[in-house]
Amino acid sequence: MRHLNWFPLALVLFCLSLPSVTAAVFPYNIQSTPTFQQQSARSTSIATRLRDGLIRLVWSIHTNGPSPAAEPLPVSSGPATPPSTLFARYGGDLVLRFNVRTSEEVAALTQAVDVLFLDVWEFNSHFLDIRVSKDVVPSLLGLLPPSLQHAHTPLMHDLAQSIFETYNDEYLPTRESHRPFSPVLQSSQDTDSTNIFFRNYQPLSVIVPWMRLLASLFPTHVRLINIGLSYEGRDIPALRVGVHPTNSEKPSGKRPMIVLSGGSHAREWISTSTVNYVAYTFITSYGKTEEMTKIIEKFDWVFIPTLNPDGYVYTWENDRLWRKNRQQTSLRFCRGLDLDHAYGFEWDSNDMADNPCSESFAGEAPFEAVEARRFATWAKNQTENENSTIAAFVDFHSYSQQILYPYSYTCTAAPPTLENLEELAIGMAKAIRLTNSEQYSIASACEGSIEATDEKRGGTITHSKPQRFESGGGSPIDYFYHSLGVKYSYQIKLRDTGSYGFLLPSKNIIPTGKEAFSAMEYMAHFLMGNKGIEEEEEEEQEGMEGQSVYEGEQVRHGVLNEIAEGMGGEEVKVEVEVEEHADDEVELELKRRRRR
Repeated sequence: MRHLNWFPLALVLFCLSLPSVTAAVFPYNIQSTPTFQQQSARSTSIATRLRDGLIRLVWSIHTNGPSPAAEPLPVSSGPATPPSTLFARYGGDLVLRFNVRTSEEVAALTQAVDVLFLDVWEFNSHFLDIRVSKDVVPSLLGLLPPSLQHAHTPLMHDLAQSIFETYNDEYLPTRESHRPFSPVLQSSQDTDSTNIFFRNYQPLSVIVPWMRLLASLFPTHVRLINIGLSYEGRDIPALRVGVHPTNSEKPSGKRPMIVLSGGSHAREWISTSTVNYVAYTFITSYGKTEEMTKIIEKFDWVFIPTLNPDGYVYTWENDRLWRKNRQQTSLRFCRGLDLDHAYGFEWDSNDMADNPCSESFAGEAPFEAVEARRFATWAKNQTENENSTIAAFVDFHSYSQQILYPYSYTCTAAPPTLENLEELAIGMAKAIRLTNSEQYSIASACEGSIEATDEKRGGTITHSKPQRFESGGGSPIDYFYHSLGVKYSYQIKLRDTGSYGFLLPSKNIIPTGKEAFSAMEYMAHFLMGNKGIEEEEEEEQEGMEGQSVYEGEQVRHGVLNEIAEGMGGEEVKVEVEVEEHADDEVELELKRRRRR
């Protein structure tokens, strides 16, 4: 009788071990959408836990101590494949890189992109990356001059698989993935092993509660604020991090603020994750080191993970490669405005209003894009009515690993503080290089729009008519620099240089975040020095001749100590010797740029 009682359990166990029966009990089709795939993974996880529980019950297996059940659960014996919806949308697409040399080639590519409605991923003075259907490649090449027929290479052969892999980690049923996030006060070195938030890209439905949790856990120096409402009525959330010391008898004057934004282009997920990583590192570092405490007491830091929440949500629920916001245009079947060209300074009506279906279409008037208008209104209100001044603005994008400064709208006009902009950019690039050995180039933002280069023919140089791939007008970094008077305004294009493009694997979130944090830390120290905005206090006037040198050494050695932690003494010595010449390197680079 005892053996007969186990028969129903054994039958259930047997059924759960059969894939066909399990699929019948849990009928969600994994080849549908990421949402359904997640439901299927959860259902499979329930079946697996039920099966394992029955095994332990029947055979009296105890789980005290280490056991095979504590290991990550196997996902599949072979490589995961994208669901059918991704194959249907992206299965026939690839990304081609064209190497451009003349304005005629740029003009031909520009015309081909407009005629065929192609998706441009990245461009600069050397190359142009285009997403194109394999069936359209012959038509594209037919519109191009002979010099471009073989001047291209494929960057991605299987776009659907690359897209799937940016979602894929979210559904791996590992033991660690079920642990709740807990943003406890910890050192940045512990983030890699304990903070699961940055192991994968996160949807907006996870990011906003995470921001709210940080504000509640660190009320002394963190506030959750709202920049405004998006076109579809979503909040544009931000974290404001800063401490206002109250022990000063003198009026403090306007409070300096540094604004960091990401996600203007919805598909650039790494920019959103990077802003979150820098925010988290700043928040959890307050009170732990004298330098970081001073930085947070000196400035208010405003972290905006995504200025385009509607587009960001759309990339998670519908189209992973959506770029613009979700605003309706004059053509019902072509939605969205490009926030990167929607601001009021040098907005170019000739180039902006031609094609609502273009990925760079910014509307029919400046500030038509709702999110750009809300952001500009918020920033202007801060400087006019909230006793704040914006010391620096950094707009994170991807990809190409560049630090760009004004102007974007033209290369013929130089910004009045060009040397200061270059000096800080060089320092930030060096801070990044010391962090992960990644190279970030430095250029005016206009140089990233593919202007014509001089061509040498028959021993003589011919000057062709300047050609822009797309207008650089209406840029936020130009608007903040010129219209709002922000002295340091940058666009930083994050990893990588084209191997993955917008589909950067999630394993790059933390390394990219560390690079951005190093750059922002360097920026803060730069602004607190004589070259930045900080005015010397009267009581600090005496003995200041050697003070700036001492502070600079403290900053550099602090950065080196973090980078060299765990290294031997001899290796650290070498790093210190190199770093002692940092100022000389910056000066040499500035001299080189002046001679160009």
